[in-house]
Amino acid sequence: MSKLWITSIAIFVLILTSIVSEKTSTYIISGKVIGIMDGDTFKILTKDSTTVKIRLANIDCPEKKQPFSTKAKQFVSEAIFSKTVAVQVLKKDRYRRLIANVFYGDSINLNHQLVKNGLAWHYLKYSKDTILQSLEDKARKQSIGLWADKNAISPWQWRANKKEASRLKKLNNKKNKR
Repeated sequence: MSKLWITSIAIFVLILTSIVSEKTSTYIISGKVIGIMDGDTFKILTKDSTTVKIRLANIDCPEKKQPFSTKAKQFVSEAIFSKTVAVQVLKKDRYRRLIANVFYGDSINLNHQLVKNGLAWHYLKYSKDTILQSLEDKARKQSIGLWADKNAISPWQWRANKKEASRLKKLNNKKNKR
């Protein structure tokens, strides 16, 4: 299959998705994946040689040092590294990353694949996507990936726990200096 044909199909799917989903001002860019930061963040190089950081929308992969973090990053790397992807940009976050749905291969939704394979949570705080929730529910039920651990800790809880531990450590250090 030619890249042009694959990109054309991806754009068609993205347009269709935009029409069906909530009315937002989305747009589409494409580029070659040049770096994988972690399971839900990577960089692309666009045709005009601009490097753009992408954060997958509506999902959250395990944090570094958290179980399945490496597997999520590896999955993303095998799926898209050095390949051209279609990026449906939903918005920009406070870190200036583009929040997006990403398509590769024959219009495969990367966001969905990570959740389906038990490598990411559906990020309910930011999403009401019923497809993502259905994929997570199925992965949980079948104990796929991170769901093999019945007490899996979500990345947002992991971050909150680390923040609290850091706060307590600072508080304890202050007490010890007195």
